[in-house]
Amino acid sequence: MQFLRRYKMSVSINTFLPHEWQRYRDLRLRALADSPDAFGSTLAHEQRRTDDEWAARLINASTSRADLPLVARVRGQAAGLAWAKINPLDHKVVNLYQMWVAPEFRQLGVGQLLLNRAIDWAREVNAQSMMLGVTCSNSAALRLYTRTGFVAVGDPELLRAGATLSSQTMQLFL
Repeated sequence: MQFLRRYKMSVSINTFLPHEWQRYRDLRLRALADSPDAFGSTLAHEQRRTDDEWAARLINASTSRADLPLVARVRGQAAGLAWAKINPLDHKVVNLYQMWVAPEFRQLGVGQLLLNRAIDWAREVNAQSMMLGVTCSNSAALRLYTRTGFVAVGDPELLRAGATLSSQTMQLFL
């Protein structure tokens, strides 16, 4: 984040609003195209969603109080996203999904700001921990999560059906 201050980059972390579904869709698809091995879902699967499904995702999030769809903007340009969600089976746990920073904004502190906002929200909703999955070969993400206090939980598992990559579950106690 020192880099952001040094170069006076204006970064904002905001919640996606329902009317921004097209921006959310475009950023999510860009993330999947850029980093296909970082997510449980695939670009092909997400591209099959209809516009109504994309819009409904953000409409539902805005009314559920269990979802926090975040967008990072640098100088007004979409730079990354993350989605925090209260676990429906255990309201003391918030899960983090879809964490991604665009290549041109990596190593500037944008990921840390997204993660910090998600953690702050988890505390606001009285969660006791935050859980996420990270691809074992994604060393930059592993460093970010470890530096923030996440610890590995259990053994790595396959990223998704048919995958050769493994994903590690990590937990942060709040």
